[in-house]
Amino acid sequence: MDDSNTLTERVTPLGADAFADVVLKGSGQIVVEFMSYDCEHCRTIEPVVEEVAAQSAMRFFKINIAVDGDLADAYDVVATPTFVMFSNGKEVGRAEGPRPVFSTLAALLEQPFKP
Repeated sequence: MDDSNTLTERVTPLGADAFADVVLKGSGQIVVEFMSYDCEHCRTIEPVVEEVAAQSAMRFFKINIAVDGDLADAYDVVATPTFVMFSNGKEVGRAEGPRPVFSTLAALLEQPFKP
């Protein structure tokens, strides 16, 4: 398998129907990206998200707000991409529209999990 497929598999699409079981009842550190395929910034940042996911112990999921808008509303997502970080099912941080730079995104997503 080539590296691009390996990276892509690190960010798993997730629907509202599985969100509670996977994220809210999940254990460990989870990053959820609320995104849209129509969002230019989401498309620009996607390779960076995949790279961060490939080099991180956190689990990464993405929610398409065009399909699961009610879930985005429930989490007060007003811009895409918005990253919401969860630890053992509890929201511990969020970031809206970060710069698509590996070091910036990695630091931003890891910060809520540091002691």
